[in-house]
Amino acid sequence: MSRKYTVYQINAFTRKKFTGNPAGVVVDAHGLSDAEMQLIARELKNSETAFLFAPREKTDGYDVEVRFFTPTTEVPICGHATIAAHFVSVLEQQAHAGQRLLQKTKAGILPIEIVASGEAIQIKMTQGTIGFEAIDAFHRSEILKALGLAENEVDHHCPVEIASTGHSKVMIGIPAREKLNRLSPNLAELKRISSLIKCNGYFVFTFDSDDPDILTHGRMFAPAIGIDEDPVTGNANGPLGAYLVKNNLAKFKGNRFSFTAKQGEAIGRPGTMEVFVDVQANVPTQVAILGDAIPVFKTTIELE
Repeated sequence: MSRKYTVYQINAFTRKKFTGNPAGVVVDAHGLSDAEMQLIARELKNSETAFLFAPREKTDGYDVEVRFFTPTTEVPICGHATIAAHFVSVLEQQAHAGQRLLQKTKAGILPIEIVASGEAIQIKMTQGTIGFEAIDAFHRSEILKALGLAENEVDHHCPVEIASTGHSKVMIGIPAREKLNRLSPNLAELKRISSLIKCNGYFVFTFDSDDPDILTHGRMFAPAIGIDEDPVTGNANGPLGAYLVKNNLAKFKGNRFSFTAKQGEAIGRPGTMEVFVDVQANVPTQVAILGDAIPVFKTTIELE
């Protein structure tokens, strides 16, 4: 007997089709094996595809389970595919504006809020536990070389280190957006280094912005998990917010740092998100991101 699955293609972190970050979303993935989910993700060729599962029992302690696959592997969490997944839940009338949900992922059970923005819907995603890890001088040098960055092209106020809110990235700050947009990294070398430092993503960012409403511009490379370049990355810009607070690179008042981040310009898929960092005694304690989404298409996959 054949099985049919509803699949959406969603552009996240944008309200304009064919920009932002594309994600696949499989609405009700019950019955799919891990191998089948991996094949669907490979077929769709998005950086991530989200698979939605209703809880098996009302007492499970969460409202929805989401699993995330790149074209080559499963990952614990994904920002843009989370935005896409819950946007689809609204389209499918399984959720509504003003609702707060708990999402089970392999990075933990995390809160989601569905926000009305005029006639549009935005999704706010609270991310996982904040963590940092130093990069030694040898691997720092190898990373810069693989990215094509000389020492004088690095912002020395910004330490090269790993930051995570559930899915870690190496943070690399540079002073010039023109250089950011010209980067052509050695992807094979980045993949090799990932196996040594146990971190698959490299997020290069700059404060060089000509828009007062945009604090940072960035690019993210993760060839070790099949993503040569990700257009707009929630699990890079979120950890970036925590990193900026931790390294005293953020200006804010009170216990909340927020900013707008932009990504994807160099590859023709620009998108933006709002990043929120809760702070206690100058220490980042929690990160959330807020983003838009727009549907591109809806289809059905039929499996034997």
